[in-house]
Amino acid sequence: MIGALSTEMIPHVLLSFAFAAGITLHVDVLKGANDHHKAESAFKSLAVAIKQAVERTGSNDVPSTKGVL
Repeated sequence: MIGALSTEMIPHVLLSFAFAAGITLHVDVLKGANDHHKAESAFKSLAVAIKQAVERTGSNDVPSTKGVL
């Protein structure tokens, strides 16, 4: 349990979010000392990724890594 949230519900929360948002979502927590820290890292990294995905760049170009990698 993390507060009132059962850690067993975290995959369901993420799946429900992805389904409702109409997005593909991959969240893997490779290491962690306890469930609280693993959940915290998953949600924080998801928040950073979503922020980057919706951030306006000021350009009308489609975002791409072509020619960069």
